[in-house]
Amino acid sequence: MSLSPARVFAALNAVRPPDQALPILGKAVVVGGSVAGMLAARALSAHAESVVIIERDDLQTTGGRPGVPQGTQLHALLPGGFLQLEHLFPGFREQALARGAVEAPPAARRNYLDGRLKVVVPDDADSLAGSRPLLEGLIRDQVLRLPNVKVVTARATGLVFDGDEVTGVRCDVDGVTGVERGDLVVDAMGRSSRLSEWLEQSGWDRPATRRMTVHLNYATALFRRNEANPASTVVLALHSPKMSSDVAGAAFFAIEGGRWMAMMAGYGDNRPGRTAEDFVRRLRDQFPPEFGEVAGNEMLGDVQTYRHADSRRRDFHALKRFPARLVSVGDAVASFNPVYGQGITAAALHAACLAMYLGSNPDLSVPARRYLALQKVVVDAAWSLSTSADLALPHVDGPYPRGYRLSSWASRQIVAATVTDVTIARRFNEVVSLREHPRSLATPGVILGALRANRRAR
Repeated sequence: MSLSPARVFAALNAVRPPDQALPILGKAVVVGGSVAGMLAARALSAHAESVVIIERDDLQTTGGRPGVPQGTQLHALLPGGFLQLEHLFPGFREQALARGAVEAPPAARRNYLDGRLKVVVPDDADSLAGSRPLLEGLIRDQVLRLPNVKVVTARATGLVFDGDEVTGVRCDVDGVTGVERGDLVVDAMGRSSRLSEWLEQSGWDRPATRRMTVHLNYATALFRRNEANPASTVVLALHSPKMSSDVAGAAFFAIEGGRWMAMMAGYGDNRPGRTAEDFVRRLRDQFPPEFGEVAGNEMLGDVQTYRHADSRRRDFHALKRFPARLVSVGDAVASFNPVYGQGITAAALHAACLAMYLGSNPDLSVPARRYLALQKVVVDAAWSLSTSADLALPHVDGPYPRGYRLSSWASRQIVAATVTDVTIARRFNEVVSLREHPRSLATPGVILGALRANRRAR
């Protein structure tokens, strides 16, 4: 099923769950209480009489979930993701601010590339800064407040089939096995999803899995923030692959609790900032002055590290046989190099795909091909953005897509032009925020505009 990527992105960024809709489902079952699972449950709540979320972690505990090992690391909420959350949860901004999130309008976001400050795009979309537990906790509270959504604390162990349809999920609760029946099952089990194994065990084909090894090393630390309303709330500094530094980049956000959250990243054997001394020294010596100012504050707690081995995607859309009444969302389908901050935004767009699919009153007795086609457009866009950037890294050796040499040259020209040209920067921001499809950058007008901007800068 071929769809126009530009039209799909335009439609998804306009999707809002209906206030009232005639349910087309009795009960929907979501396996996994991740951000993607919660957002899928929100989309389902408008089309199902009831929604059950199966999650092994106790969601009543405060702080981060054990199932999110990267929860202590810095997380970006792209403007595109923020707009999606406002669609799903009207008033999300005000409630996030009430919990301590910090506003990040365009004027408060500073971006550096190889030490050069990029131009500000004044009419860019707003965003928010906050820790992963704050954002995830707010999303979870919004969803679980819905009258037809509930959580079952259990470990999912497999699927139940009736012919070519999925009819439920096997669960283990304190050693007792049961079945949660449903008219639609959503896999939101994340990168470690076992859906492929469950399909294979039941006689279905296993989806092909694509991987790109990146070996990203994260280090994150918290610092006391003395300014209640700092002029800059989100600051990023990236080093392009041509730089000889062993640090790929750094960032710091103003977050709740009067704190700065600072992050440093390296690839391969480079693991910068693993000790407090190394973290502070590098922020002061290798990045613009703002980073040194943050590092001069009191560090709160220890440096937290995390290693991300690879980006991966499971191509469910390519399976010739696929069960009816089954879909996947979020990292269970595709997870990307987290340095690009696409995770929450991609999950929100998957929820928009689900809402659009269910809003078309589909025949649920056949595979959800329409949903898979919509989701493929989103996954292809995010995958192409992250992997094309990863392929420029010295330690990554493919696989290189067809026409990579030409597309890589064009991408370098466009990225360089975002430093000085507001028009190119605006279009680039729309794409990397997943508000527009990447094809909107691959036009003669954009590329020629980038070449002219770079010539003026030289």
